[in-house]
Amino acid sequence: MKYFILISILIISGCTSTPKVISNSDITSTMNLIALTEEAAPAGIKGVFKLSIKAAGIQNSGIYLNTELDYRDRRNVSVAIHPRTVNAFIKKYGTSPDLYFINKTIEVTGEAKRMIIDFYAMGKKTEKYYFQTHINITSLDQIKVLD
Repeated sequence: MKYFILISILIISGCTSTPKVISNSDITSTMNLIALTEEAAPAGIKGVFKLSIKAAGIQNSGIYLNTELDYRDRRNVSVAIHPRTVNAFIKKYGTSPDLYFINKTIEVTGEAKRMIIDFYAMGKKTEKYYFQTHINITSLDQIKVLD
């Protein structure tokens, strides 16, 4: 009877779902990260991610660090730095993150999530959209330069 209870507990605990947590060890796994976020959508993938930053953009006082030169590229992962975190970064380092992180490899801790990006025409939202993978940064502790 003891063994039956033990086996039952093991089987039941094996069936519980846990959030996906990953750690990518090289730049080529960016596409793997994008695929995992597509599978997990609308949930995200928590982990520590190593990304090579090629470009940056500013929108609504937030800064987006991109792994591709064109942020609309299917292979792009965007690291979205919240405006308050941008201000904290400038105060601490004396420069803006969009300048500081270009051409550097970074390590980001957070949740990668598939986001819907709407197309606008003449200031109005259209029915067209595309997907991006975002990792939101709300603390300086979430991001660091590796090289």
